[in-house]
Amino acid sequence: MARPRRPARLTPFAALLPMALTAIVAYIGCALWTLRVSFTSSRTFASSQYVGLAQYERLFDNERWVLSLHNLALYGVLFIAACLVIGCLLAIFIDQNVTGEGVLRTIFLYPYAMSFVATGLVWQWMLTPGQGFPFDWIVDQDMVIYTVVIATVWQAAGLVMAMVLAGLRGVDPDLWKAARLDGIPAWRVYVSIVLPLLAPTLATVTLLLSTTVVKLFDAVVAMTQGGPGTASEVPAKFIMDHLFLRSNIGLASAGAMVMLAPVLAMLVPYAYARSRRVNR
Repeated sequence: MARPRRPARLTPFAALLPMALTAIVAYIGCALWTLRVSFTSSRTFASSQYVGLAQYERLFDNERWVLSLHNLALYGVLFIAACLVIGCLLAIFIDQNVTGEGVLRTIFLYPYAMSFVATGLVWQWMLTPGQGFPFDWIVDQDMVIYTVVIATVWQAAGLVMAMVLAGLRGVDPDLWKAARLDGIPAWRVYVSIVLPLLAPTLATVTLLLSTTVVKLFDAVVAMTQGGPGTASEVPAKFIMDHLFLRSNIGLASAGAMVMLAPVLAMLVPYAYARSRRVNR
């Protein structure tokens, strides 16, 4: 068999070149620039005056920032757990070869096609007292963050359903036949056999949901504007406010780098484990 000519072998790399340049310049370059600015006294415009970790000290002395981290942690735990549970249950339900499977998949996945702004506005209307449902969580400082969880879970659970369903369809049918012959209950098969087989899928889903948590912004702005007061403040809104409204790009850059750290902490081990698995 003739070896492909060199131009033909270089074609895939040429096709990937624009995306590679975008990643290097737009993402890595901007991240490095943001890191540099976070160590300066920059206000309205970037400054070259180095101040060390002063911006990070100011950041964690700011009560609004600490509150936003607390809100994000609470939101993240509830959002990821609810999406995984609801998405897995929906996938298991559809995997039973129910009537109208195609319609149900479309209905469950459709909310994910909507923007977080549209989702936030719809749920704001439904949860505002006197307009939608008859309860006042969205204006209650202790409960408002749960309204954001409800709205975003409604939107993202369909994605989990689709990915888990794809994993379920890849499970060997002989496993189910063997389990039925041994008289093993269906729930035990899912817990002891199916879920461990879906571990790579669930890891990917959890990573996607985690990045969604870190960049939470649109839904909060559309639903609550961070209120009542600062009860639903999140780091992304804190960063955007200080970047565009308070003209403090040094503090905003420090906040952005703090939020980048957990993303890298999740992404690097995941990428390493995936590359090891591919090499094996």
